[in-house]
Order: sequence, then C-alpha cells, then structure tokens
Amino acid sequence: LLDSWDDRYRYVIELGRGLEPLSEAERTEANKVQGCASQVWLATHRRPDGEGGPALSFVGDSDAHIVRGLIAILLALYSGKPARDIVSTDAVEVFNQLGLREHLTPQRSNGFRSMVERIKSDAREALAAAA
Repeated sequence: LLDSWDDRYRYVIELGRGLEPLSEAERTEANKVQGCASQVWLATHRRPDGEGGPALSFVGDSDAHIVRGLIAILLALYSGKPARDIVSTDAVEVFNQLGLREHLTPQRSNGFRSMVERIKSDAREALAAAA
C-alpha cells in the first residue's frame, strides 16, 4: 500500500474525483447524511431479492474532496452487496487496516461513522422489508 499519509491522502482524493456526479434529483434532504461537517448525500437503490437477501447499491457525493474519496471507498466496500453482508461488514476496521482512520480529524471521523451508519441502516431496513 502507499507508505506515507500524504500519498494515501492524495490517492483518496483521486478516488473521489472518479465518482460519478450525483444527479440533482438525488440531492434531496432525504438523501443528506446528518452528522457530517460537509455536505454529503447518499442514495440507496435496492435490487430484487437474490441469494443472501436484497442487494443494495449506493451513489453518493460531497462538497469536500477528501469526503468524496471516503465515499468512493465506502461504495467499493458496500455497493452491490447483499444487505446481510453490508450489516456484517465493519468499515471502521477496514479503514484502520488501510491506515486512514488515525489521520482523519474528529469531525471527519464522526462524518465517516455517520455515512457507515446510514448505509447499514438502509441495509437493515431492506432486510426487515424482505422478511
């Protein structure tokens, strides 16, 4: 992996630049993530139930470059996965393993946790609806 924090930081920002722009129709209050210092939107799309329950895909955007990169990582981790897998995947641990968490400000860490909780909440709702 990238050795220095500066290299990782630049890489995370580059990942964010690769995100598809979020449509204006999806930039709604309902899709806005609460608890983030910057503006963050996450939209959830549910695919029909399959093996392992409903699968969810996500799109997201932010007005902050580093947060767009964090969203890109979360989308790679969670998008397209069965809701059951989403609920059981610990994104904070993945960020620890990548050496990213200790370099985020407390505000960014709180915002990151808010994004993860939003994704997991949507997955729990999809599982409950499928039951």
